[in-house]
Amino acid sequence: MEKNKAPDLLKLAGKTAVTLLALWYVFHKVELHTVLQVIGRADLLWLLPALLLFILSKTVAAFRLNICFGATGLRLSTSYNLRLYLLGMFYNLFLPGGIGGDGYKIWLLNKKQKVPAGQIFRAVLADRLSGVMALVVLAVLFYYFLPGNMPWESVVWILAPAVVAALWGACRMFAPLLAPVFSVAGALSLAVQILQVLSAWMILHALHVTGENIPYLFLFLISSVVAILPITVGGIGAREFTFLTGASWMHLDADQAVALSLLFYLITLFTSFWGILFSLKPAWLEHKKKEN
Repeated sequence: MEKNKAPDLLKLAGKTAVTLLALWYVFHKVELHTVLQVIGRADLLWLLPALLLFILSKTVAAFRLNICFGATGLRLSTSYNLRLYLLGMFYNLFLPGGIGGDGYKIWLLNKKQKVPAGQIFRAVLADRLSGVMALVVLAVLFYYFLPGNMPWESVVWILAPAVVAALWGACRMFAPLLAPVFSVAGALSLAVQILQVLSAWMILHALHVTGENIPYLFLFLISSVVAILPITVGGIGAREFTFLTGASWMHLDADQAVALSLLFYLITLFTSFWGILFSLKPAWLEHKKKEN
């Protein structure tokens, strides 16, 4: 075994262990066959728009990343950037070991476009953090629409401006080239997360969840933050654990909550899978200068 591969294998082993442990815990608390029955009764007429909204959210996210790239001097065509973004999604979910999708993009663009890897890394990091910023802002907003008297209502709102201010300061200090596009990236991030919330709302309708949906959507936003953390394989397990824990705290139907989580993951999986085309046929990915 090559020494430089050992840390990647250990990282993958650790993520796999956490994923399996989280899934074991979730399905120790809820019956898997019951969750599958809930999913089996899902209305496909609602799942199709949920899929389309998710795809649209990822298209907007790819556009946001390209704006960040452009701020660092990296000029990519819209078509090439979309293909590269889809390939990155595939690597993140199906090849979680090693450098992952973001690392691959940094390596490839550094090699092909001759842009310093550090600049590309800062663009990718800013893109990711803007997404987290939008999740926090929306989660805080949804928190105030939760039914009942929630704890810390007088102070939770501080999280939104605090996160925005912290990321703005970090951008000005560590990535000044990206400061001019900070507000645009933030606005696009809000659009991305709103589209995904709408996708989750469609899934709830597909699952025939009646009554108050805000608590489920609030948990969806929190689980999206948790799923970003590099502790499980492709976010699976982390999202389901968050939904299960939150459902218990908020007195929601645990089977429906976990079913929502799994269906959203399957939509992500289905969409990301098509990135395999550019992995099997690298020539289809190649950047053509004549593209607009």
